Amino acid sequence: MIESLHSPHIVRVKALLGSRGKKERGRTGLFVAEGLQCLREAIDPGDGPSIETIYVTPAAIKRVEADSLDLSAHEVIEVSEAVMLEMAQTVTPQGILALCHFPVRVISDLRLSGSTRVVFLQEIQDPGNAGTIVRSADAMGIDAVITSPGSVDMYSPKVVRSTAGSLWHIPIYESVSLEEVVQEFPGFTVIALSADSTESIMDLSLDGDIVAVFGNEARGIEDLDASISRVKIPMPGSAESLNLAAAASIVMFVLANQAQ
Repeated sequence: MIESLHSPHIVRVKALLGSRGKKERGRTGLFVAEGLQCLREAIDPGDGPSIETIYVTPAAIKRVEADSLDLSAHEVIEVSEAVMLEMAQTVTPQGILALCHFPVRVISDLRLSGSTRVVFLQEIQDPGNAGTIVRSADAMGIDAVITSPGSVDMYSPKVVRSTAGSLWHIPIYESVSLEEVVQEFPGFTVIALSADSTESIMDLSLDGDIVAVFGNEARGIEDLDASISRVKIPMPGSAESLNLAAAASIVMFVLANQAQ
């Protein structure tokens, strides 16, 4: 068991979580996933992130065993509660932390089916929004999430936690411009959520392969091409606007149901 608070394991994990964490994640291809839910998904990742190392406390090992998770194929390192507190970023860690390799994907890997549904996030900044959108996309059967250059790091700790395990279910393509997506897949119909639109998402015919674009939390979407259909969510109530993740979830629900 690792008990020293000067362990190189702590230094390695904290490097992935600190102020220079994005650079370190890019250099190593690793990110940190905390908690039992992430571990459940990472054990059998499919095409998602794969485990390099698992750190657990003695108490957490009992929870893993009670959950019937088989860790025999992975490197498991037992650490003290004090060491886990140093490693973890959550205030009350569950005693389970995994270092995972994130998949390297290129946009040409995406395959269209004739009814493909993709979400494109244009320079979104809030990790909670990003993670919640991935979680909703997973729930709605969306085929992929693409982020533009300048968007939040999708493997940052807050995004990973906010996905609640969905990061392992849906492919993520990072730092791809909308122009690249359209050039690679000219058959895509592109729609964008815009409060200034007069057309309701409920009235739009959404056949074929579709990309739904969601803009920055503060600025929205700027300089959209005229060929892109702008849509709004009808709101009969009194709220002036919706949180980005809530609005995206509604649009994805409509897209999923029209694709059936």
